[in-house]
Amino acid sequence: MTAPDLSPLAAHPAFLLGQLGSHSASRFGELLAPLGIKPQHHGMLRILQANDGQSQQQLCEALGIHRNVMVGLVDDLEKRGLVERRRHPADRRAHAVHLLPAGIELLVESARIATELDAELLAPLAESERAVLVALLQRAAVGNGLTPGIHPGLTVDRPAAENCDTGH
Repeated sequence: MTAPDLSPLAAHPAFLLGQLGSHSASRFGELLAPLGIKPQHHGMLRILQANDGQSQQQLCEALGIHRNVMVGLVDDLEKRGLVERRRHPADRRAHAVHLLPAGIELLVESARIATELDAELLAPLAESERAVLVALLQRAAVGNGLTPGIHPGLTVDRPAAENCDTGH
């Protein structure tokens, strides 16, 4: 009995992107596990690093992240002592989210892991090919209406059960 010919799938960009995306997400989760966080926590820490002190509502609106997802991720990070909610200085009804020193330290380590994963995934490519690939993927993502830097699993128009994954 001969093995089935699977090469027709390998000719489709959508399949290849899905295959590599699934592998990448799984591998990133494995690498982050010793830190006690998941890819979505890393993503939220990165977002907070760039937007420290904004209210959860401001972050939701600016990033297109569903409110329930934001609350859940911030709750997770707050329980771990990585972030804290404080009264927003301009709106006493709102809470501002701030990274704590432990969150910054963890983010340094998780960012290192993300960079190493990038190198691992793209090791078969020359440096110049990597830059071209990243530029093409960025252009394709924007051309498909995706928000740069935000995993579509966090966006408002996804059912709540699917809003649980973010990239790095």
